[in-house]
Amino acid sequence: MRTLPKGRMAKTIIYVFLIVLCITFIFPFFWMVSTSLKYSNEILTWPPTFWPEKLNWKNYSDVVSQINIGKMYLNSIYIAVVTTIGQVFFSAVAGFAFAKLRFKGRNFLFICYVGTMMVPSMVTLIPRYVLMSQLGWVNKYISVISPVLLGTPFAVFLTRQFFMTLPQQLMEAAVIDGASYPRVFFQIYLPLMRPILSTLGIFCFMGAWNDFLWPLITLQSQNLKTLPVGLAAFQGMYGVQYNLLMAGAVLSVIPVFIVFLFAQKQFINGIALTGMKG
Repeated sequence: MRTLPKGRMAKTIIYVFLIVLCITFIFPFFWMVSTSLKYSNEILTWPPTFWPEKLNWKNYSDVVSQINIGKMYLNSIYIAVVTTIGQVFFSAVAGFAFAKLRFKGRNFLFICYVGTMMVPSMVTLIPRYVLMSQLGWVNKYISVISPVLLGTPFAVFLTRQFFMTLPQQLMEAAVIDGASYPRVFFQIYLPLMRPILSTLGIFCFMGAWNDFLWPLITLQSQNLKTLPVGLAAFQGMYGVQYNLLMAGAVLSVIPVFIVFLFAQKQFINGIALTGMKG
């Protein structure tokens, strides 16, 4: 038998590995869609069926009718969009300041700020809730939006690292020509930030869309609940309605999929261009 050349054999092994890896990642989504179309008596059968014998589209209508998913969709979209816009803008401004402006204690302040990422979020739950209660913001959208609206350490770190890859001479030349720092930021650096802003926007949107614990604590009214909180209603004390839960999960994935579909090129470029300089 003729043997494959070493180069072709290596490529074949790589492609096989990538195909297996791709199937591994796609299978949970396939199983979610499959379960969302099954009848309840077919879900826990053994051996399991990979695809329902008869499609049950009624699961989706039951989800819509039982938890008012339309209102929860609007709540989640509003919170995710406002949070994303605020985080992206203020993180970009902070990243610009930490990377390009020279002021006393800049590096120490940046290290202290980024160091807060080591503090577990669970530790801040009670202080945050007490603060929101004293401000009268409990059971309002602002209680979910305000803690992350002005940026997060990870977002500031990401934008700062991207700014470090851009030449300092751009700002120096603009300042010599009489441009102010805001003008340098908006007219010179901001157009170059499209890849990293798309990347950060996807991260922020996914984080806000999938957030469960904090909205569960602060949004007590049924009309204000987000989609992840609403899907928890199908996890009862004595059982779980898996078919309805998976149908709701499929509906909840659609906005994130659409956002990533339109921003995937910029997302890949942003990951590739964001270095660890500085």
